[in-house]
Amino acid sequence: MVHHLPSSRVEAMARNGQAVLVDVREYHEYKAGHIPRSRHIPLSQLVHRLREVRKDATIVVVCQSGNRSAHACELLQQAGYRKVYNLEGGMARWTGPLDQ
Repeated sequence: MVHHLPSSRVEAMARNGQAVLVDVREYHEYKAGHIPRSRHIPLSQLVHRLREVRKDATIVVVCQSGNRSAHACELLQQAGYRKVYNLEGGMARWTGPLDQ
């Protein structure tokens, strides 16, 4: 089951270092604008790059609309990650700051 968090909650978690944000969009999407301090791991590479994210971390997965990130959350859960959340509505509903 995928758990969703609203933009305001994710922004607070990111600001306070309470979560690792993993952006699963493609490079051109990430480069156009991303959440500060988010890690870019495209969905197509996620399974091969799992070791880059600690299993005990609280992880918030981000994509453009929330669909790819929901799939990524399922992949992470299948790999044994337990504290995994999806940014509700993805970057389309993100209200916080952006890096480019």
